[in-house]
Amino acid sequence: MRAHFTTLLSDKGFSADPAQQLAIDRLGQWLSAFLASRTRWSAKPVAGVYLWGGVGRGKSFVMDAFFAAAPLQDKRRVHFHAFLQELQQRMLAYNGQPDPLARVAGDIAKRVRLLCFDEFHVHDIGDAILLGRLLKVLVEKGVGVVCTSNYAPQGLCPNPLYRERFKPAISLLEQRFAVVQLDGGADYRQRAAYCWGEYIWPVEASSDVLGKRLGLGDSAEYDCATSLNHHPLRLRAREAGMLWLDFSELCRKPRSSADFLWLCDQYRQLAVTGVPCLDAEGIDVQQRFLNFIDIAYDSGVQLLLGCEASLDELCLAGSHVDFSRTRSRLQQLSQLKY
Repeated sequence: MRAHFTTLLSDKGFSADPAQQLAIDRLGQWLSAFLASRTRWSAKPVAGVYLWGGVGRGKSFVMDAFFAAAPLQDKRRVHFHAFLQELQQRMLAYNGQPDPLARVAGDIAKRVRLLCFDEFHVHDIGDAILLGRLLKVLVEKGVGVVCTSNYAPQGLCPNPLYRERFKPAISLLEQRFAVVQLDGGADYRQRAAYCWGEYIWPVEASSDVLGKRLGLGDSAEYDCATSLNHHPLRLRAREAGMLWLDFSELCRKPRSSADFLWLCDQYRQLAVTGVPCLDAEGIDVQQRFLNFIDIAYDSGVQLLLGCEASLDELCLAGSHVDFSRTRSRLQQLSQLKY
């Protein structure tokens, strides 16, 4: 595993920092012990690894190397939002039967020995309940779980309204998982040349600059509507593979992560006009925007954002607990002052 990690880095012209090397070694040590525990009796073996640290510290890259090198066929890597949607859909098959979640977790355990979970975070009561119970069942059934997160276990569920309901899951992570902090001090995303779209500012909501930047052609439909999971969605414009819509339609209405997943699956270029300074918005609006950015980034779409202000002003420090991750991702858009 260490050799594979070193090769992946050298191919990109990098070498591991001490924190990354420690993380890959700890993952390799845990996996060896986990595989050995399947062939001999062991009293409550370490159930998995919880790898956490600040944005851009290389957690996903470490996970890439670990997952690729793990000598298992029945392994799976999942992303937070898509996996939660999958769980909810699979639970519908057991509707009316006792404990649908436990049944779905049992199905997963029959097919997966190693589950790698990227971007683990909890800011919604439904997610908290679902993830907490899922972790418990998977651990009980002997599935190895590796998570990456921006937060230490104690920081996973900061909302006091439902933190009590997630405390058992936090205790499970602290007691049954190897908790490894990855923080080499550098944000490697700041050094990367990767660009996944454009951040254009200042752009008023009524401006048509994003339509021009998107490159809409003669066959584009303007000022039209579609249905998004049985709810109406007004569009500024659309054309094959391209969609242009307003921030208000996307985030000020009760959209779900499932809606954002569908949009990113159907369109390869997305433009969003009228993104305001988010500190003036409600926490629900902020959370939808953060979820949308997470999903768009992971899905590989090309994103164009028309914003009222610069990235420094978009969301002031402390206005949302998760904005550091979102800011890091938005910094990988070309910053164009219009």
